[in-house]
Amino acid sequence: MVDEILAWFAEYDARAARGDVEGLADLATFPLNVVTDIPGGTAAARTWDRAEFIAVMKEVVGEGAELRSVRTPHLLGDNLAVVFTDATYGDVQMRYADILVRTPDGWAFQTMVQPGHGTGWERSERG
Repeated sequence: MVDEILAWFAEYDARAARGDVEGLADLATFPLNVVTDIPGGTAAARTWDRAEFIAVMKEVVGEGAELRSVRTPHLLGDNLAVVFTDATYGDVQMRYADILVRTPDGWAFQTMVQPGHGTGWERSERG
């Protein structure tokens, strides 16, 4: 299963390199959970539909910098995985995680977790 997940990421990376944002959306399940942190030291979470994902990714994908990444999948069962990624994008180093779920069409990402993207987002609250 790890090989399947790494192959899925190879396809994701190829689509991203081509700027194929619609193709990236085809590899997700919607609604998609997005978790990040915000200035001031708290976290924020949102749920995106396909249209919002595409709009945001059009701003991010295809900026011309080379993405180099090492991914470490952790299987939670036959149909769930958390994948940690250590990446370098241009000269920026980052660490993020994705939750992947198995669908009838194969693996898909359902949750993206990455710090540093919550400027302007409302903070998460308990309860």
